[in-house]
Amino acid sequence: MEERAAEVRAADCNVSDATYLRLIGIRKDFGAFTALANIDLDIAKGEFVCFLGPSGCGKTTLLRIIAGLEVQTAGRIELAGRDISALPPAKRDYGIVFQSYALFPNLTVADNVAYGLTNRKVPRARAMARVAELLQLVGLPGSESKYPAQLSGGQQQRIALARALATAPSLLLLDEPLSALDAIVRVKLRQEIRSLQRQLGVTTIMVTHDQEEAFAVADRIVVMNQGTIEQVGDAMQVYREPRSLFVADFVGRINVLGAIAVDGGRLRVGAHEFHCDHSFRSGSELRVYLRPEDVLARPIPQGDPNVFEAHIEKIEFMGPYCLVRVASPVLAEHRLTVYLSLNYLAEAQLEVGSRLPLRVMPERMRIFE
Repeated sequence: MEERAAEVRAADCNVSDATYLRLIGIRKDFGAFTALANIDLDIAKGEFVCFLGPSGCGKTTLLRIIAGLEVQTAGRIELAGRDISALPPAKRDYGIVFQSYALFPNLTVADNVAYGLTNRKVPRARAMARVAELLQLVGLPGSESKYPAQLSGGQQQRIALARALATAPSLLLLDEPLSALDAIVRVKLRQEIRSLQRQLGVTTIMVTHDQEEAFAVADRIVVMNQGTIEQVGDAMQVYREPRSLFVADFVGRINVLGAIAVDGGRLRVGAHEFHCDHSFRSGSELRVYLRPEDVLARPIPQGDPNVFEAHIEKIEFMGPYCLVRVASPVLAEHRLTVYLSLNYLAEAQLEVGSRLPLRVMPERMRIFE
């Protein structure tokens, strides 16, 4: 685990003059259980970062430590060069939006948004002017006198966001803010949050288990697993270039094939030899990871060693495209899932049982020993 953490730090966490938030050796133990193990991460000013991972990976615990709502067992947190590791939450200059919104049901929208300003004893007139400005910003002007119960879930989340921004914090923390909303509202609101973040330039960290959400909004994604950082990168890097078996398995849909290395940059899956862009010791056991879009049904170059014939076992309709499961005698027990457009299926008159040639893209193979 220590070696893996060092490897990730060296590859992903280069220190720069633009670093605004720095996590150094963050560890969190709950009794004998280690929730976070030596987390090192640098976040630039104005950056939008997503902590992405499955339930129990430590992403929310890490966010709560940054907020001061949990105390780290070891490690240091620096914000704009200042050590805030031991400061209480009120002294850390952040706004936070929780999954449950956490609005005060007995307070009006105006008083909810102004809550932080009231605690700082900002004059009422100034506070209400700021409230009006923020409600305009989040698209709910004129709702000052309403109560949370009179608002939809999406509107309540906008109010929670306005409240988090009321004191003009230098850091915005979002703890799965969209997970309680229905799909259409979630997509719309995440676009609005990203647009707002860009407009304000506020450094933002969002916790999510939703890969699509992370891909849509983040400048960088921090993929976490069992209390460690597996990989840090932009959406394309994390999707196209997974650095570990976990990231390859967790991020996106994937085909996994067992293979044996053959001399000359070749590998054998079942009875078929494929060319790849890597060389391994002959006889090595390999795992080949292929995205569904990296197995092509057309065009098929003549004489390509990565072409084989398969037949369709199942077609799963997904709207504009279909998930098509294929099998081939040359691949033995292995099955592949490929993406085919609805138009192509109709044009080629493909159905369950149809045969078709497929090509594996060698440059897109991710191979692990």
